Amino acid sequence: MPEIHDIAIIGGGIAGASLVYFLEGRRSVILLEQEQAFGYHSTGRSAAEFTRRFHSKIAGQLTTASTGFMMSPPDGFAETALLRLRGNLVIADHDKAAQLRSICAAELATAPEGASPIQALTTEQALEKVPFLDPDWLGAAFYDPDCWDVEVETLLQGFMKGARKQGGQTLREARVTAARRDGDHWVLDTTAGDIRARTVVNAAGGWAAEIAALFGLPDYGLQPLRRTAISVKTPGHDLTHLPEVTELEDSFYFKPDAGQLMVSPADETPVAAHDAWPEELDIAFAAHYLSECTTLDISHVAHSWAGLRTFAPDRVPLIGYDNTAEGVFWLAGLGGFGIQTSPAVGQLAAALLTQTPLPHPMRGSAFNSEQVSPERFRQSG
Repeated sequence: MPEIHDIAIIGGGIAGASLVYFLEGRRSVILLEQEQAFGYHSTGRSAAEFTRRFHSKIAGQLTTASTGFMMSPPDGFAETALLRLRGNLVIADHDKAAQLRSICAAELATAPEGASPIQALTTEQALEKVPFLDPDWLGAAFYDPDCWDVEVETLLQGFMKGARKQGGQTLREARVTAARRDGDHWVLDTTAGDIRARTVVNAAGGWAAEIAALFGLPDYGLQPLRRTAISVKTPGHDLTHLPEVTELEDSFYFKPDAGQLMVSPADETPVAAHDAWPEELDIAFAAHYLSECTTLDISHVAHSWAGLRTFAPDRVPLIGYDNTAEGVFWLAGLGGFGIQTSPAVGQLAAALLTQTPLPHPMRGSAFNSEQVSPERFRQSG
């Protein structure tokens, strides 16, 4: 008789991996990834930042609930720290200087609990942190000390190793091509053979809408958005202690990455789910923005790449059962904050699947799981 798993998770990115980990062996689980490697798409191409500020309400709550895990993971989870302090320098040109000062004042008055206060900087102080900023371009700046680089591969492998230790099964090169109901469970046709499970979790990232169609479900407006990044060399500049630098309205950002400078024009181009690649125009925009606000001579782009960030129309994740199809659970629409919220998201999804209390960091908070349920779209419609 074929094996029937309690839960099959479609999508081996950070969301699916965190869910298997936080299920803690309470259910029999199999994690399915269509590629040769887990975390190949959005997870492996993330800007890899953890910041306490400048999120939507829901993303902020999930980030706050993830802070303890990210700062101090369980013993044995990883051999190195998950976070490396980076800091974030927020900059504006002269046209936006007054707007930046207003935001800085508001942020000083409403800092997240436990966060370090931001620091308004003079032009000279900003140049001390990033010497190649163009003082003629720079109108105003402030510094947010609560920004870290995430060791994404360490985080992902910590989830994966822990999941396997708890008995979770994983399967690569298993693209789901069809789904059908057979009595009390689902049968998934995959490129690695049939998989049977009583509950199926759609954690397919940019492909979540396509997976929903296999179950006859609406896609709830999920849309993959392409984001581009380039890597440039900065001869004569030591990037070791350089902060991340973000334009006030997030029109571009740059940060050190593997000894070079990673730059993104923060583009969000709607695309179909695919193995994303950068467009020449977006590469040019990234180089242009960097040239405009710095004194660097950008004569060569060492490397360029792109990834997908998938959002629902309200930019709130979909986490919860779909009441129109028995045994289908959503874990999608995590956009650009899936890495940094993965501890809270994994714990929340595990609690909802096993019908246990919300994870400790969310108890007593203003968070309500109905805020992320796919049911919100039917109720609002």
